[in-house]
Amino acid sequence: MEIIRGHFTRQLREVQEDLVNMTQAAKKMLQMSIESLQERDVAKAKEVIALDDIVDSYNYKIEDKCLRMIALQQPVAKDLRVIAAVMKIITDVERIGDYSIDIAKFSIRLADKPLFKPLIDVPKMADIVVKMLEETSATFIQKDLNVVQKVVEDDDKVDTLYRAVHEEVVNFIEKDPSVTRQAIWILMIARYLERIGDHITNITERIYYMETGEMIELHQ
Repeated sequence: MEIIRGHFTRQLREVQEDLVNMTQAAKKMLQMSIESLQERDVAKAKEVIALDDIVDSYNYKIEDKCLRMIALQQPVAKDLRVIAAVMKIITDVERIGDYSIDIAKFSIRLADKPLFKPLIDVPKMADIVVKMLEETSATFIQKDLNVVQKVVEDDDKVDTLYRAVHEEVVNFIEKDPSVTRQAIWILMIARYLERIGDHITNITERIYYMETGEMIELHQ
């Protein structure tokens, strides 16, 4: 029995390590997608798109390991909560990677001509969501639930910035319809960053559940 338990413990640790690595890969995609936008770097944007295979690979591998542990080990109590939380978290991390690709694709479209205005609030949004992802990933390792309130506050900041971008873009389009296409692309990037913030909040909820057994709703 001790041998079986030791094997299960190692498997569970490996799954958690894989999740951390998957999150780091998604964070790299997010950072590079914004860099490609700011630097007007098409090659970097294409690299982001190529990195999606890594995130997807982790997604499939982690899900397979979790299902095997449930089927073969029949975990209970906190072990089962950890596995259930991980299977939810990988979906959110995978979506963060997908949104990063969407940002990179718009970066490619925006790279061939000058922007109608300097980027200000979008990079601010990106800085916040990257920090949120870093803190949430650290929470998964360190089990420090004090970060929960910080994530809520940061997500509120992202939402506020998104509303500011939306209002600004609408004003630009009303004044000069010729910028409509670019303006909408910028607005879409801001929307993707706002959605990434929501997914990070979802991850935080799952970590809280994993540690406490209590489900909380952080979205207002």
